[in-house]
Amino acid sequence: MKTPEQPREPDGAEPGAAGLDLAGVSPTSPVGRLAATVERLRREVRTAHAEAEGRALIEMAKGILVERLGCGPAQAARQLAELTAQAKVTPLEFAVEVINQVARDRVSEIADAFLSTAAETPTRQATALRLRAAESGALAANDTQDVANALLEHALRPLGAVAVAVWSAGADGSLTLGGSAGFSPAETVRWRYVPPGVATVARRGLTERTGQWFESLADIGLPTIGRHMHPAGGRVAVPAGTGGRIHGVLEIAWPGPLEPQPPQIVRQVEALAELCAHTLETYTLGQCLGQNPRILPDAAELMDLADGLHDPALVLVPHIDGSGQLVDFRIQHVNSRFLDPGGRPRAVVSGALLLEAYPMAAGKSELFQRVERVYATGEPFRGRRVPLTALVDQVPLSAVADLSISRHGSSVLLIWRIEDETARLASLLQHAQRLGRIGGFEENLLTGEITWNDQLFDLYGRSPASTPVPLEELPAHAHPDDAVALGRFLRTLLHRRRPASAAFRLQRPDGVTRHIRVVAEPALDADGRLFVVRGAYQDISAQHWTEVALAATRDQLAHTEQQATERNRLTLQLQHAIMPPTQAPLTVPGLEVAVRYRPAETEHLVGGDWYDAVVLPSGLVLLCVGDVAGHGIEAATSMVVLRNALRGLAVTGAGPGQLLSWLNTVAHHLTGGVTATAVCALYDPDQRSLRWARAGHLPPVLVRGPEAAPLPLVKGLLLGALPEAVYEEAELQFAPEDMLLMYTDGLIERRDRSVEESLTHLLTTARTAPKTLDHQLDRLLTYSRSDTDDDTCIVGIRVT
Repeated sequence: MKTPEQPREPDGAEPGAAGLDLAGVSPTSPVGRLAATVERLRREVRTAHAEAEGRALIEMAKGILVERLGCGPAQAARQLAELTAQAKVTPLEFAVEVINQVARDRVSEIADAFLSTAAETPTRQATALRLRAAESGALAANDTQDVANALLEHALRPLGAVAVAVWSAGADGSLTLGGSAGFSPAETVRWRYVPPGVATVARRGLTERTGQWFESLADIGLPTIGRHMHPAGGRVAVPAGTGGRIHGVLEIAWPGPLEPQPPQIVRQVEALAELCAHTLETYTLGQCLGQNPRILPDAAELMDLADGLHDPALVLVPHIDGSGQLVDFRIQHVNSRFLDPGGRPRAVVSGALLLEAYPMAAGKSELFQRVERVYATGEPFRGRRVPLTALVDQVPLSAVADLSISRHGSSVLLIWRIEDETARLASLLQHAQRLGRIGGFEENLLTGEITWNDQLFDLYGRSPASTPVPLEELPAHAHPDDAVALGRFLRTLLHRRRPASAAFRLQRPDGVTRHIRVVAEPALDADGRLFVVRGAYQDISAQHWTEVALAATRDQLAHTEQQATERNRLTLQLQHAIMPPTQAPLTVPGLEVAVRYRPAETEHLVGGDWYDAVVLPSGLVLLCVGDVAGHGIEAATSMVVLRNALRGLAVTGAGPGQLLSWLNTVAHHLTGGVTATAVCALYDPDQRSLRWARAGHLPPVLVRGPEAAPLPLVKGLLLGALPEAVYEEAELQFAPEDMLLMYTDGLIERRDRSVEESLTHLLTTARTAPKTLDHQLDRLLTYSRSDTDDDTCIVGIRVT
């Protein structure tokens, strides 16, 4: 005979008796009878719990009648029974109605909100009943675990929720699971503690004061307790706070997606969170006293601490209105270091409300909001260069301050350090004194404003009424042989944003040469942008000549140093003979040509990079750059062979593809298997056209108007790889003011970046074209991101 289907257990209940699966078991069997008995006992226990909680509310209503009617308990009980019969409701429902009418608290407001939208009065009664039952259970609970059970059972299950977690917020931003219901024991163990800074659903609720309502966990991707149990379920995280302080977070879970809830439900959840806050406040204080039995710092102790500080400090205490809401902070104390930005005496400021004394604190700086947040969460705040116009509107715009806000017990300590124009100039003077008391300067890179002191004008041999020299123009006032050192100095300071120093020879307008050391450091604003460079120039001419005189008296050391100097000088002369660092500009109608060469930053300044720019007998202009694999004398000699061979081959009138094919033969057969990359181009001044080919090299970059882009790639194998190779050609038609850049990989190559990323940075730099072609090439070298210490060659042309 077919066994009747057993009724399904409600969600969250264990199947059958003691968690056994009783599907298919006959109700008349011993096991079936046992299961029926267990289920009946469960119902009786739940009914007993409900009746006990209901009796607490009924007794509360009796107490209200005793106070209002001036009668005894027995007469109040009879009066309650008569009124219940007249209203035709249950005693529990009438008791809740009496409590709501007298209390006029959040529960009453929520019930009234439901009444304004519900069609039947029982809706309001049911809402008020379960909220009062939840309140009664929470107030009678021994800890947050019992609070979570009461909230889920009485108030949240009727809303469709299946689980709840009550989190306690620590002063360091951590979260501790104080209690939960509906989650498995394994989940509660795994989520008992969340360290500071970990992004979770509960933390979103802690940082967002209005709470967070998520339709589905699948849409937000944040970890949280029980996520695998209901991966597509809705979640709500609401801060639990009272009197302006947040003590934790109430997190509620739904089994499925959460639809947008009416305002009445939102207010009900907020009321439950406020109910949790009272328990969390007691729970947190008990933990503190249990782990470290001490009294939390009060305002008096904090006042003593503020008086011992060397910076101006204020002690703030919360100002609560009659409804228990935080509306302002009272300035309980100001220390002796405090100077009011508006010039008012300390006695006027002390004792005033913060927003009364500094009404603009609630403006754009959000100072009041930061103080309020520190008081609510306990997380300290540190801010640099906050404009004091946020506090007093009469303060000059240049006045700024560094702020520190922290909570100690129930008070807040606010410390600021004022920095005005006088302090900034004093700081500049300290920099100059520390670096030799000579030639202090400050350059604002955003506005272009440059500040020099009188000593620096005198050092440069310029009148104080003249215009200061920007840092980027420094190489123009130095000896040509110091251009490489100054280039490294500017790259480190302006691009890498690190302190830098360099020694160079300053050539003054009066013909005097001084040996100078420049030291500078960048300053970043609150957003991390470079906006100011500060530093000093120091005249080390006397030190230089003293060192020369001392070196002359040390025979053996002088001989060794002379040998090293001669070796370096010969190496540098060899480098200049092979590849001059500068070259006289070509005279070509309608065309500007500029070249740059930066040797490798190694002991021996000899490499394999090369360039060439020459007018051929045919009137065409030969433009090329190349890079021989390797460094040292072998690479340099191979580079000389290829460079001179290409010049000789170009006289034949062949195109760039044919020239590279011949040069490949030279590299493979005549130089001992050397490999190299190159770009070869022929420019026709009459047609304003360019034919070019490449041999495994990076393509040239065309700058046209505000745009910069590499030329489309053409096929071409690197030189010397095969005995014979064919190279494709491409042609480019120029427009007026077009610019073409040919370069070697030393300009962009980095160890930690791909070539594509480095090329993107080069294109971004090239889009901002200065007035002259020379400035453009200097800018590319200054802002180069390369870190491989490789040679760099650049050939640039501009069609006029």
